Amino acid sequence: MDVLKITLQVLLGITSLLLIMLVLLHKGRGGGMSDMFGGGMTSNLSASGVAEKNLNRITVGMGVSWGAIVIALGLIMRFSVES
Repeated sequence: MDVLKITLQVLLGITSLLLIMLVLLHKGRGGGMSDMFGGGMTSNLSASGVAEKNLNRITVGMGVSWGAIVIALGLIMRFSVES
C-alpha cells in the first residue's frame, strides 16, 4: 500500500505542475484579473483556433486526472490501517 501511496503522490506533484503550466498558457479572456494587469489590451479576444481548443481539452483532461488522484489519495489515507 505504501508503494501505491508514494506513486500517487509523485503523480500528484507532476500533474499539479503540468496543470499550472497549462493554465498559464491560456489567453486572458478579459473582464477579470487579466484586465487589472494590462491583459485586456488585446483586440482579438474571440480568436479560438485548433491549438486553443486542443489546449482546452488537454487542460480539462489534466484537471480531471488531478482530481481523480486527489480523491484516490484521500481514500487511501482514510481507509489505510496504521499499526
